[in-house]
Amino acid sequence: MSDQLPPPAVGVIHDIGYRHYDGPRLGRFAIAQALTVSSLRHAYGLGRSGKSKVMPLLLLAVMVVPVAIMVGIENALDFDNPPLSQMRYIFFLQAVIALYLASQAPQLFSRDLRYRSIVLYLARPLRRTDYALAKLSALVLALMVLMGLPMVILYAGALLAKFNFTLMTKEFLSGLVTALLLSILLAAIGGLIAAATPRRGFAVAAIIAVLIVSFTAVIVVTAILDPEGTHRSVASRYANLGSPFSLVEVLSTFILRGGGDWVPSTSEGLVFAAVYVAVVGICSWGVNARYAKVARG
Repeated sequence: MSDQLPPPAVGVIHDIGYRHYDGPRLGRFAIAQALTVSSLRHAYGLGRSGKSKVMPLLLLAVMVVPVAIMVGIENALDFDNPPLSQMRYIFFLQAVIALYLASQAPQLFSRDLRYRSIVLYLARPLRRTDYALAKLSALVLALMVLMGLPMVILYAGALLAKFNFTLMTKEFLSGLVTALLLSILLAAIGGLIAAATPRRGFAVAAIIAVLIVSFTAVIVVTAILDPEGTHRSVASRYANLGSPFSLVEVLSTFILRGGGDWVPSTSEGLVFAAVYVAVVGICSWGVNARYAKVARG
């Protein structure tokens, strides 16, 4: 009887259909651009399940449908002036904007953390700063769509109603500037909160709490400090720093020199601008630092 051992097993590489690629490889910018576009699509449920489309599209409809009705009424009744300012419209529906941010920021920032797919992104040439900026940019663009589309409809309706072209164009551009300022600030705040926890429910609740509670606190404090609503109290003016919405409203009024209940002085405007830049910078740095922690493992 032979004691000969069987030959050792030899590994076999199976061809499962992958094709070798020898062409040019795209760099960091192209990867970040693709991630931004993909994230923007996901912010409105495109490329996702039908259930994921319900909330963003419903909130977009809430922003757009009243404007469409308003445009029809102002054209049918031949108004002399538009019934609503384009710049003020976004502040009337700030609760809708807050709900949109709370529902979509966790989708963009928390999902990759929860499923650990962020590690795959950072294993590529894409750096953590590129990833953070791509996600923040996508959220800014998504918020701009949410706020900008109603403004476009209002502007088109004003032109159809033959209101003053120069005045309406100036108001439209002012509204876009305000929407951009608000989108950047909200994206930075919402992105930081959503990136802080992989738990979607916690992020949604925290974003709603920060936005709604802060704005309610500003209203209460302002009413106490300035019960007559004259805006003469310096303390009541600076109380508007406590909410992202009131902060942007005052800052846009300072930049555009009009459109709000009161126009801040140069010193007040510079304070609001400094706080705005500081909040955006700190929150953006916080998002980047959060992903740096993930990259280190």
